[in-house]
Amino acid sequence: MLTPAKQNGRAAASFDQLTGEAEKLHLRLCRLVGRAIADYTMIEDGDKVMVCVSGGKDSYSLLDVLLALRSRAPIRFELVAVNLDQKQPGFPAHVLPEYLSGLGIPYHIEERDTYSIVKRLIPEGQTTCSLCSRLRRGHLYRLAAELGATKIALGHHRDDILETLFLNLFYNGKLKAMPPKLRSQNGRHVVIRPLAYVKEADLARYAELRQFPIIPCDLCGSQEDLKRKQVKMMLRDWEQRFPGCEESLFAALANVLPSHLLDRRLFDFSALRAGTPEGKSLALDEE
Repeated sequence: MLTPAKQNGRAAASFDQLTGEAEKLHLRLCRLVGRAIADYTMIEDGDKVMVCVSGGKDSYSLLDVLLALRSRAPIRFELVAVNLDQKQPGFPAHVLPEYLSGLGIPYHIEERDTYSIVKRLIPEGQTTCSLCSRLRRGHLYRLAAELGATKIALGHHRDDILETLFLNLFYNGKLKAMPPKLRSQNGRHVVIRPLAYVKEADLARYAELRQFPIIPCDLCGSQEDLKRKQVKMMLRDWEQRFPGCEESLFAALANVLPSHLLDRRLFDFSALRAGTPEGKSLALDEE
């Protein structure tokens, strides 16, 4: 059942009271999120955006910034916060309802014991992320339909996108990352990632300055040997050794030359012949 919004104006007022580092960081996050939304047409006039709030720094920041942008956006859109209570042991069930009630937006807490399913099916010590993610995604898609949401907003950030790129390169043999916007396989839902341009370090600092009531994860967040964490350490080491390499890597994701890769589905190598081309060809080596 959807909990209605309480019109107390608390969230809007808190933005006006930001000062110093918190204000500067807030403005930067709003600028980056706004640019990502515009670049990929993530939110349109009349949209109802279901913001998935897990209790972590990323989803708190996402909701916070979307609330700020909604108040001054040239289009009208609704926000509804949704949390999936996966029944993890010791999960403080009161934290999110209390926090969301104070924001003045409608929200829904869905209780589903996916924790027990994951622990039963995944052997101790093995990665739980894949199954946990599939179960969570199924419930979120169902909730989006029930709530009439036109977009599903997730809190993945720039670091998540880069890490996913290297995970696919190293372990799946795919040149693939996380898209800022995608359609579900059944075609019924559109998933958006408004934090696509935002660094994780900025989100961590923002959450600290805003004093969000962080709820730790006892599944994937507690596994120290995850490949994703290893990739994160690798990228951090590269950035220290070669400053600016992460910026270049991320820019490369939006600057792809299919003719300089090996995928025959993306470029017709069989039709390539010697001769004088008309105009510039992406398959030509630059002088």
